[in-house]
Amino acid sequence: MRFYLSPLRSAVICTAMLAAISSAPAHAFADDQARRAILDLREQLNTLVEQSRQIRVQQADQLETLQQEVARLRGEVERLSHLAQRNQPAEEHGATSSIQVADPAEQGAFDLAMQRFRAGQYQEAATELTGFIQSYPQSALVHEARFYRGSSLYAIKDFKGSIAGLQAMINAAPQDPRAPDALLIIAASQVELNDLAGARTTLQRILKEYPATRAAETAKSRLQLLQ
Repeated sequence: MRFYLSPLRSAVICTAMLAAISSAPAHAFADDQARRAILDLREQLNTLVEQSRQIRVQQADQLETLQQEVARLRGEVERLSHLAQRNQPAEEHGATSSIQVADPAEQGAFDLAMQRFRAGQYQEAATELTGFIQSYPQSALVHEARFYRGSSLYAIKDFKGSIAGLQAMINAAPQDPRAPDALLIIAASQVELNDLAGARTTLQRILKEYPATRAAETAKSRLQLLQ
């Protein structure tokens, strides 16, 4: 019979073994063997601790993603309900932005990309948003397009692409209201890539640069998980 040990339980066992080896009589091991055994156990312990931290943060990210999806669906249901009560057609509007541009082709390209995003077609959304950014680099919608492109790349697990795209958006528009949320997605991507030090730095940046935002509250709780 095989038994599964969680990373946390394994870490406790390794710690106990490390203590036992460290306190063992000198004659129990040759000096070099004892030293190697201690170093190996320390390395295993560090690995298990990092894995435990990563799992806890990933679970927090998954929970928040589910909560956001529930909120999005609830909002859509409420919108459709209001339309039905008023006996109006439930038209699907692609844009989630209050910004509207004069060029119909530009607006249409953005709306199409956002339709893909809202439908959960993240690969298609990323492709459409990439094309929009390339075609309309000076658009009033470009920062929003970059944000949703980075979000789409995160959803399809292109974590490096998500980080690069969102960082470009923040560099270009650090005062954009979506900047702190973009940093949260960057931190989540860094956790997925096992860059926990980078994630801590990103979360600390949110607290420093955007302290009065909801993203700062989330960053504070995630930093506690990464301690």
